[in-house]
Amino acid sequence: MSGGGARGSYEVGVLTYLYGEFTRHFGRAPAFDVISGTSVGAVNGTALAATANDPVAGMRLLANVWLEQALSDVMRLDLRQLPRLYRLWLGGGMPSGLFDSRPLARLISYRIPWRQLARNLRSNRVQALTVSATNVRTGRSTLYVDRAKGVDLPRGGTRIGVLATHILPQHVLASAAMPLVFPPVRIGNDYYCDGGIRLNTPTAPAIQMGVDRMFVIGVTTPRRETSIPLGHMPGASFLLGKALDALMLDHIEHDLEELRLVNEILSDAYEAGGPDFPARMHGVAATHGRPARRRIQTFVIHPSMDIGLLASQHLRNHRPRLSRLLGHTALRLLDVGEGADADLASYVMFDGDFARALIDLGQRDAARHRDELAEFLFSDPGSQ
Repeated sequence: MSGGGARGSYEVGVLTYLYGEFTRHFGRAPAFDVISGTSVGAVNGTALAATANDPVAGMRLLANVWLEQALSDVMRLDLRQLPRLYRLWLGGGMPSGLFDSRPLARLISYRIPWRQLARNLRSNRVQALTVSATNVRTGRSTLYVDRAKGVDLPRGGTRIGVLATHILPQHVLASAAMPLVFPPVRIGNDYYCDGGIRLNTPTAPAIQMGVDRMFVIGVTTPRRETSIPLGHMPGASFLLGKALDALMLDHIEHDLEELRLVNEILSDAYEAGGPDFPARMHGVAATHGRPARRRIQTFVIHPSMDIGLLASQHLRNHRPRLSRLLGHTALRLLDVGEGADADLASYVMFDGDFARALIDLGQRDAARHRDELAEFLFSDPGSQ
């Protein structure tokens, strides 16, 4: 599960369908060995791992947490925030963000059953949970891995460090700390922020930990376009929304395209090399200390409607109430009226009504793939 701020409620919609109507229809619940999340995906992924003993009740609770959100708790632009904006721009003092992260911290600390997470890992209900965060000082990603006994760690690299640890609230809060929006989080002697800056779609750790099938929930609609009047230069908030799209959402398409390419190469190599070729190739990889190469089957669910467009519609339909909560200045910053969408708002609108719209969308999108999902999640991987 990838990052995307308030768009994360779409992930919750897909999960509540899987552990609601889908589970009731087929009489069994999906089980995931490795759960990898970044940014808000780390929040949802950790909640799923921590309730793997009873995911039906766990995902129902997670949905209720999202629906209980009040935008006024995290976002208000008024004179009292001027010192915070000054520190945010110039630095110095305590870490600061544009919005208040305390509601998110309370959600992570008190609504996720942390002791049960440890029990689920010890009992192998979940083999591994990974979340990533970005070191503010170095710009390097750290992948935190909490795992069952005997599960190998994924490899790191020049830009990604891997740390085996018990994942705690500060790791998840750091992963979800969107730059400028929420303040960085101190872990040890460093400050960390959103893991989505460098590792927004954590597919590589899952592959390196041995998965043969990967279920991915995206939070953007592929190949969408935004229409703006010709000759009109968009404002800063419109451009910032597009920059966040490029920074946080486009990675998933790149990762999946790369995975498709590797799968095609392996398929061609297996066909050309004969039935014993996979074993010979795995043997060569082992002598060099590299993991075995194998084809990874994927199932991806994307929003069928553009979430930026839904955010724009939500702002228009709820303008009087949102104006009272946020003030006209904050509302104008979110809804700039350029194009049909409001991408920036879709990242920061932690509002229960907006979450309900995205949860409903996630449930509908997943329901449309009910039978394909069952085949993917429940069948023998060797038969596909």
